[in-house]
Amino acid sequence: MDISSYLSGYVDGEGCFCVSINKSLRHQFGWEVRPSFSVSQNGDRAEVLELLKQYFACGTIRPDRSDRTLKYEVRSVVDLVERVIPHFEEYNLLSNKQRDFELFAEICHLMYRSQHQREEGFKHILELAFEMNPSGKRKYTRKEIKI
Repeated sequence: MDISSYLSGYVDGEGCFCVSINKSLRHQFGWEVRPSFSVSQNGDRAEVLELLKQYFACGTIRPDRSDRTLKYEVRSVVDLVERVIPHFEEYNLLSNKQRDFELFAEICHLMYRSQHQREEGFKHILELAFEMNPSGKRKYTRKEIKI
């Protein structure tokens, strides 16, 4: 069995590419942009999360208190750009999650090149982030995020 294709299929069903935006006094524009790739699973199926962690050679597995599952997560922009994104560029997702991945990858590449530290780059990242996961909940609306 081709483990690479299996993992892409698994992520297509159970994974999430997310870019959260939160207020932060530590960050240049008063907002932190945080991309993350995650896969949640019940504890009795944790072996798939371990497989993902081994395969990508990065990330962490932690309990998710919100729904009592375990979550494999990668937040490091370097690891996302150098390890996670190349996999999904080669082994595409088959659902409309592929579009979220493409936006996510563009955001991560911009951040990898420090574009989030420039006003125009930050604004562009915000626009891309708000195109992602249209059915998801956001803590702040685009209008609330002023820079």
